[in-house]
Parts: sequence; structure tokens; C-alpha cells
Amino acid sequence: MSNPDRKFVYSVPWNCFLILVGTFIQAIGFKALGEPQGFIPGGLFGVATLIQYMTGALNTGIFYLLLNIPMFILGYIYVTKRFLAYSTVAMVSLSLFFMLIDFRISFENQLYAAVTFGAFIGAGAGIVLRSLGSNGGLDVAAVILNQKFNLGYGKFFFGFNCLIYSFSFMNFDNDLVVASMISVLVTSFTVDYCLSLFNQRKLALIISEKPDEIADEVMSALKIGATLLPGIGAYKRKSKTVLMVVINNILLKRLEEIVFTNDPHSLFIVDNTFTVLGSTFSKRKIY
Repeated sequence: MSNPDRKFVYSVPWNCFLILVGTFIQAIGFKALGEPQGFIPGGLFGVATLIQYMTGALNTGIFYLLLNIPMFILGYIYVTKRFLAYSTVAMVSLSLFFMLIDFRISFENQLYAAVTFGAFIGAGAGIVLRSLGSNGGLDVAAVILNQKFNLGYGKFFFGFNCLIYSFSFMNFDNDLVVASMISVLVTSFTVDYCLSLFNQRKLALIISEKPDEIADEVMSALKIGATLLPGIGAYKRKSKTVLMVVINNILLKRLEEIVFTNDPHSLFIVDNTFTVLGSTFSKRKIY
């Protein structure tokens, strides 16, 4: 990532844009899809919804603001003030959008509604998490755990939401709770997909008798770097050179063509990798 790109990604307008777009998409999901169907959302917004359903008092958006207070205390202690400021923008904008949206998206089939609801919430949350902030609420705890223990956002949300729905089974219609759980599962997958969408790379390992020729053509034709690793064949104990290339999906077929054009007997191993940081790739995101 060049310095201009880095400055753009870390700029206030870009991060606020991501937050506003993401929270607006989530608010549509919560208000236009979730509320008419009576779905129980996940996370702290789900807790706020449960309180509103059971008490009938105030507005879900207001309950959500109140529940965020302890989360933001944690964010102030364990993360940065910049992260806290962006998360505050997300929390306030989500609450305001929720209170201002006044239309409904109708579905006759509850399953279709649950899947669509989950996709909206997951896409919105994923867009916000691509910024230097979070959606507020449970996302604050998720970011802290991800930074310290590399716990995936989707996995953490799903685990917390299992607790919410265990309680919901005792107080709400079972079909509704199951539909809500399906929506949360869709949300978890969508969040992780949005976060990895532009970060996914392919890690290619090439074992060939012509590693130098392949490496030279990769660097000249594809304009990407390559690494030569020493290796030893286990059967004959013969020294080999393994070529390692990190590449995107668009260039993968061209790499494959270069490899087998130079050496038809090459061994070409490709694996997905979602985290490639440093050098000419993405820089580590510092909240």
C-alpha cells in the first residue's frame, strides 16, 4: 500500500463514509425487515430489541444507546480514542437511521425474510468494520478479542447470539427464534466475507527443476515478487528450490501458464490465504 493509498484509507472522510453507508444498510435491515417480522437480532441490538419487546417502553434505538455505555468504557481502556470516536459515530448514526426509517420490506415467506435480513445486517456490519471503528455495541468487544487473540468476528458474534436465543426460546415463538438464528448465521458468514473480500490472496508453492526461469518470468511478466526457498526431497534426499508466490485470483491462471510452459512436470500447489500484511501488500490496520 503506497503512502497516498494509506493516507486515504486512514482519512476521516473515507472512514466516516464507510460508517454511514454501513449503518444505513443495517438500519434498513433492522427497521424495514427485522421489526415487521418480529425477528430477534443478534448482538447488543438484539438485547435492546428483547428489552423493547418485553417492556414495550421507549425505542429500541434508545435502549441500544444505553447498552453501549459499558462497551465504550472497555473501548476507551483497551483500544484507541480514534477507534472510540469512529465507533461513537457508528452507534449514533445507526440509532438515528433506525428511528428515522419509516418503510417496510414485505416477505410472505419467513425463511426468505430471515436470509435477507441476515444479509443486510452482515453486509452493513462488514462495511463498518472495514473502517477504523466499529458498529459500537458488541463489535467493541469483538475488535478487542480479535486484536488480542485473533478470534474471528463472525465466530464471536455467533457464540454470543447462541446465549441470546437460548433465553428467547423460553419467551418467544420457537419458529420465530429459529428464523432469527438462521438470520444470525447468515450475518456471521456475510461479515467475514465482507472483511475478506478485498484481502483474499492465493499462496502458490511451485516445485520445479527450473525455479530460476519461472521466477524471472513471474517478475517480468506479472510484475510481482517471488521468493526462492531451499528444500530437500524426502525420497531421494535431493536438494530442491521451492518457489513461493503470493498472488491474487485474477493473475492465478497466468501464473499457472508460466509455470507449466517452462516446466510441464512442475508441482503447482495453491492455497487460499486471507491475511497478507507488509511489503507491497496491505499494511496492518491500527485502530
